[in-house]
Amino acid sequence: MLKQRTLKSLTRAVGVGIHSGQKVEMTLRPAAPDTGIVFRRIDLNVPVDIPVRASTVCDTRMATTVSPGGDPGAPRVQTIEHLLSACAGLGLDNLYVDITADEVPILDGSAASYVFLLQSAGIQLQDAPKRFLRVKKTVEVRQGEGKRLMWARLEPWHGYTLSFQIEFDNPAVAATGQQFTFDMGSGLYKKQIARARTFGMTKDIELMRSRGLTLGGAMDNAIVVDDYRVLNADGLRYDDEFVKHKILDAIGDMHVAGHPMLGAYTSFKGGHALNNQLLRALLADEANYEIVTFEDEREAPQGFAALAPAW
Repeated sequence: MLKQRTLKSLTRAVGVGIHSGQKVEMTLRPAAPDTGIVFRRIDLNVPVDIPVRASTVCDTRMATTVSPGGDPGAPRVQTIEHLLSACAGLGLDNLYVDITADEVPILDGSAASYVFLLQSAGIQLQDAPKRFLRVKKTVEVRQGEGKRLMWARLEPWHGYTLSFQIEFDNPAVAATGQQFTFDMGSGLYKKQIARARTFGMTKDIELMRSRGLTLGGAMDNAIVVDDYRVLNADGLRYDDEFVKHKILDAIGDMHVAGHPMLGAYTSFKGGHALNNQLLRALLADEANYEIVTFEDEREAPQGFAALAPAW
């Protein structure tokens, strides 16, 4: 049987929120089978649990944010996508995340630090079947037209692949790889995707900060690009780091479904908002998907039964 996974022990991280700039402490704890991933705001007088589901997403501007029932006025946790991406990359199903502020710490701007934290705590197999969300029918969402067109699609596939194409009006970004396809069954998440950092353009940073965003952003937790070049002294981690970070984000945004995905994801110039629209469109009709388990590991897509190796 292909089994669910949680942590063997708890682990902690301290950092700042990239948008809020606030210091935040976070504790990752094991959870029972079928719990899913649950954030707990322990800084409040009465702690609030926020299960990660497509329906609990309340905001997708610059990041993915969840709140109880998706209520925009309720306590929230923002910028959850990098942690969720790491959980998906390691096949983690059940996890409690105790947090002391309303934003997940950005750490180095990628998912690599989360992968390290989770693997340091150890991955525990649980005596319950792993439940996958399998795409049965093609679903697509589109926005804009002409040069403003962007779209995202999910199609049936025995496995899980993600393909992304970016198009930014910036010479430094345009000089890098614009398209990448990643197979989640390859076992290469840590090597090919996890280290890709979030990025921002200098011309946008002051505008975003005037709106209360990117207050904690810095060159040690993001790639910063001006009109012509990458400003970080150490340059890029991958030749195609920008598009790989968009795949990293998409992996996290799709994991919001509450189950690992089986299907083929493709996006052109998409982002958090379009990803959530796509997920909600998929889940809006039960004919689009099914929940499946694998009693025989040999029937699962190649690579899905193996535990990710330790660092």
